[in-house]
Amino acid sequence: MRHGWAIEIDGGPLLLPVETAIAADAKSPRMLISAARAVTLKMANQREAAAPHAPVLIRGAEPFDLPTARPIADPALDLLNPMKGPFKAEQIEWQTQAETAMELARIAGILPAFLVAPSGAGEAECLVSGDLAAWSDTAQLRIATQARLPVNASEDARIIAFRSADDLREHVALVIGQQSADSVPLVRLHSECLTGDILGSLKCDCGPQLDASLAAMAKQADAGGWGILLYLRQEGRGIGLINKLRAYQLQDQGFDTVEANQRLGLPDEARDFPVAARMLELLGVKSIKLMTNNPKKVDALAKAGVTVAERVPHQLPDNPHNRRYLAVKRDKSGHLLT
Repeated sequence: MRHGWAIEIDGGPLLLPVETAIAADAKSPRMLISAARAVTLKMANQREAAAPHAPVLIRGAEPFDLPTARPIADPALDLLNPMKGPFKAEQIEWQTQAETAMELARIAGILPAFLVAPSGAGEAECLVSGDLAAWSDTAQLRIATQARLPVNASEDARIIAFRSADDLREHVALVIGQQSADSVPLVRLHSECLTGDILGSLKCDCGPQLDASLAAMAKQADAGGWGILLYLRQEGRGIGLINKLRAYQLQDQGFDTVEANQRLGLPDEARDFPVAARMLELLGVKSIKLMTNNPKKVDALAKAGVTVAERVPHQLPDNPHNRRYLAVKRDKSGHLLT
């Protein structure tokens, strides 16, 4: 899909990803988009945005080609292409295949929009819905290697790299202090954020959260305890770097973080927390003190068999650029203040 190939899932219709399609002459009277995107197109006859990632099949008055399909798929083009439609939502007879396609688009980091059974799309790659379950099977995650890694926060640290046969993302754990079965480690689940962790973005609090968590773990180590930073390769809360930057563009137009993701047709929370539980299992850790203000992380780890002995608040000061972002995390995503 990243290369623009058409796919066919479980014998369903051929689906051509709009964003990356290499079949320049492809045309179809129908498109598959998300429910949230359908709502932004002012379509009144489909499900509410309570299921923003759900698929919606639409038919146009004229066949869609790639130049006309792209503004429908990408809300960043709305201001340049304000007039769209009319469209009609149709019943999907291949619901499982449609849902699988939308999730595959999220994993691929592309816009969740497809031409349906288009002419001129070429031969399709055949997939099965079960491929998704295999891709997300955390049991395949293994420790690939580890090494001593002194860092600014603590010279007494080691890094452990994890790899899965079905996933190109390589997660890492940084263990600070001496691992001990007799004490409960301080743990932080930190999802990758290139803009915040590396570039010092002020639009989020990821960089300061990362630094503060490492400092807290170093303090624990100095007092005879230890800590684990799980660095998860799940950029943009699971929607990928490109789509995260698209969401930033929409935020500049006045939408908040949740609204921007939904206008893209993507979930506002798509991270895979069970992979963190698997990493802890491989490290031999069953009970943790979790640094977070996000109760969803506590619930997800508990469901995966990790005992969260204590939730440690992890709140940092805001700035003029991330104040609204932090308020949305509190008011719409359920993050706690303390």
